Amino acid sequence: MTTRNIAVIVGSLRKDSFTRKVAQSMIELAPASLNMEIVEIRDLPLYNQDDETDHPPAAFTAFRERIRQADGILFCTPEYNRSVPGALKNAIDVGSRPYGKAAYTGKPCAIVSVSPGALGGFGANHHLRQMLPFLDMPCMPAPEAYVGMVAGKYEGERLVDDASRAFFQTFIDTFAGWVERHAR
Repeated sequence: MTTRNIAVIVGSLRKDSFTRKVAQSMIELAPASLNMEIVEIRDLPLYNQDDETDHPPAAFTAFRERIRQADGILFCTPEYNRSVPGALKNAIDVGSRPYGKAAYTGKPCAIVSVSPGALGGFGANHHLRQMLPFLDMPCMPAPEAYVGMVAGKYEGERLVDDASRAFFQTFIDTFAGWVERHAR
């Protein structure tokens, strides 16, 4: 079986965020067919079309190249005000430009949303899903991943909730199959 490179984009910039912990758990549980690595978004300048010259910001170029090299994308996002964080939306905008040369085009993807509340980032998950068809990204339809009440699932960096671990394993194994079916 071919090993597929997966870019993991974490929408929270906080070093010790629960979203990053969930992303790390997914990476640890990934089957050998997935080589998963977090692609940082914290240093991306705000997207401004005026920067789309022959020499765009180096951070734009580096980010776009990392996305182009990936066979698939795992988005892990917290929910801010019933939507995705601005940093994640900015990363989507940066990777989607210049028009006609989007780094995301055709990349199979999945979404994990994370919240300390009971809804598990439902609003952020669905706002992100609304963007993906425009980017020509086939998004895994099921299982959907809404990780609610996340604070009780971790002790420090360690996932201690067995039910969550079992669900994460099912999710990432299903994602591996999704990527294999849709990778170009």
